[in-house]
Amino acid sequence: MNQPTPPGGIAPHIPADEWRRAQATGQPVVIVVDSTAPAGIAWRRVLIPFAITGAAVAGGWGLVTAICVLLDAAAHTATVITGAAGPIGIGGITLKLARAKNT
Repeated sequence: MNQPTPPGGIAPHIPADEWRRAQATGQPVVIVVDSTAPAGIAWRRVLIPFAITGAAVAGGWGLVTAICVLLDAAAHTATVITGAAGPIGIGGITLKLARAKNT
């Protein structure tokens, strides 16, 4: 039985018919492991999660920045509107929303 070894870190196996023959005859089973895998860190396995995390962090900061810009624009708009509207009176109570710049 000649099967190609699947990719990845799968443990070597002994085909069933060879195992039974070795048990029946008392013959030793020799497992040869090809150790051509490079030693060290597989950088691709490390860099991909960091890249995904970095993109998520950058997107989060971009979202926070966009919200701050929108809130700043809304505050400026509200200031301009209240400055142009002048005092507001309801039932004898007058409320001035904004002060004039020269007082």
